[in-house]
Amino acid sequence: MALFTRAELESFRDTEVPDLLGPDLRLLFVGINPGLWTAATQTHFAHPVNRFYPALLQAGIIDRPIDAAAGMVEADRAYFRSRGLGITNLAPRATARADELSAEELRAGGERLVALVTERAPRVVAVAGITAYRRAFGVPKAALGRQPETFGGAVLWVVPNPSGLNAHHTVASLARAYAEPARAAGVLD
Repeated sequence: MALFTRAELESFRDTEVPDLLGPDLRLLFVGINPGLWTAATQTHFAHPVNRFYPALLQAGIIDRPIDAAAGMVEADRAYFRSRGLGITNLAPRATARADELSAEELRAGGERLVALVTERAPRVVAVAGITAYRRAFGVPKAALGRQPETFGGAVLWVVPNPSGLNAHHTVASLARAYAEPARAAGVLD
């Protein structure tokens, strides 16, 4: 795993991380925005205490560990895409905390996401973070789980944020939450 000083991480503020998308996109995970560690490694959900990849592994969505904290190697990216999985973010710029984003940035990200989903046509979109989802799409009473509306033609889920700052969830509870949209997308039986 790479180690960064605070100053090194700060140098990645406002950096963008490219989407991870393949040709057979079935399940698109949507993060809030890249963290500084993610920007430094150019790997989504890369912070060492982020539970995204451990939850995917426990759910069976992936069947081998991915050490995102060190930065994905191209073989990891190819494997992830081959599973029909993809990752994007509501807001493209890296910050230390998601609460540094403005409501306008989240709304603009929501519009960009609709366009991306319409273009790429995943079966299922899973937005990781209820508060960001509510702000981006103006649905203040939305709850976690499958949403009643579709999203650019895709089934829409809102799942818990895997950040280590989200203490309400464990790897096991995240795995259960992520398995539901994965089943709906045909990634899991």
